[in-house]
Amino acid sequence: MAQPQATQRPRPRPGDELELSVDRLAYGGAGVARAEGGLVLFVRGAVPGDRVRARVTKSKRSFAEADIAELLEPSPERIEPAVPHPGAPWQVLPYERQLQEKEAQVRDALERIGRFPSPPVEPIAPAVARLGYRNKVEYSFGTGEHGELELGFHRPGRWDLIEDVRQDILASERVDELRDAARAWCRAEGLAAYDRRDQTGMLRNLVVREGRRTGRLQARIVTSPGDFRAPQLAAVLPAESVLWTRAASVAETTRDGQTDVLRGPQRLEEELLGLRFCISPDAFFQTNTEMAERLYRSASELAGLSGRERVLDLYCGIGTIALALALDAGEVYGVEIVERAVADAIDNARLNGVDNASFFAGDVRTAMRPLLDHSGRPDVVVVDPPRAGLSQKVVRRVLEAQAKKIVYVSCNPTTLAPNARQLADAGYRLSTVRPLDMFPQTPHIECVALLERDDA
Repeated sequence: MAQPQATQRPRPRPGDELELSVDRLAYGGAGVARAEGGLVLFVRGAVPGDRVRARVTKSKRSFAEADIAELLEPSPERIEPAVPHPGAPWQVLPYERQLQEKEAQVRDALERIGRFPSPPVEPIAPAVARLGYRNKVEYSFGTGEHGELELGFHRPGRWDLIEDVRQDILASERVDELRDAARAWCRAEGLAAYDRRDQTGMLRNLVVREGRRTGRLQARIVTSPGDFRAPQLAAVLPAESVLWTRAASVAETTRDGQTDVLRGPQRLEEELLGLRFCISPDAFFQTNTEMAERLYRSASELAGLSGRERVLDLYCGIGTIALALALDAGEVYGVEIVERAVADAIDNARLNGVDNASFFAGDVRTAMRPLLDHSGRPDVVVVDPPRAGLSQKVVRRVLEAQAKKIVYVSCNPTTLAPNARQLADAGYRLSTVRPLDMFPQTPHIECVALLERDDA
């Protein structure tokens, strides 16, 4: 007699609610749970030990995503957040637990993705400050449920909803003061937030940068094309410089459009490792100044410079790493695709009297060979790529350089791991990986890895 087949549970659909027990954290910060039938769910805002009623937001073949609809039983590890903040989801975990999780995730990525059986991961370096550490914040304008103008962050998973911010625990009190002044003035003027659906309204973003060492504060208001009393806004903002960018793109972006200076200098000045840097509005600069110093000291230490080495710095940006290394190297060559950043790097070298660092604009994929013809074989290659890591073509170019050492600065261990495996398969040894907590209260992880050639 034929046995009846087991009834397969239907896959949950968006909007369905499930009771789940969360057992671990995924890279990226979501809690991981399993539904009946074994389907993996990533639950935003959940931590190990939580029992939740979760509302499914996305359903795929092998996993689903969900938000917490109700916290049924909080984890024994869960603590009260200092202030609700969509950009600080891990403040519900004790700080020591955050550090343990980040170090474990670096190790897990190298073992699981990079196939390193016993990766040489050092103990994670804790942050200098656990709160108020960000030197750059991007706020978005939105419309509240009663039509009032709001200024804050996108609600997690929602591009159309803004959570008004009154206290940003990741920034300084000076930034809070500036943001509140901007909101109050724009409300008094009756200005409306830009609506991407019907493309009406004007206000898009407020970008604030703070020189932690120089004390300088810069505000940049981003709007749709049009006009408003911009000089009057600049007059009420407590900042040394105020900029205005007009962006025509439908998508939210702070990098497009024309930027005018309303008051003060266009570039922000900051100090790092005894060096002074001028930072253009769109240039990348590590958002945690104090930990950036530790990061770059680690890169210099792992490079093992003695004053004679030739160093090649890929993705050099405005020259922060290159100029820090130039103090202990024979010569440094930096490559960066963003021309404005290269101009900043050249200016920064001149500003600091550094004459053994040269900077070139170009795509690393195509610029490496001409640069090697110009500079000769480097002793050390430093890479600080975007989150996506190094492409296969860039890995090949790095290997062609035949450097004795590769110092890899990574903001994403899941892309560091496969790149490290590619380099290891080509003859490099992964000597050490040093995680640093650049972003407390968040799941983001930064680390520096050293790869060496045994035959060099």
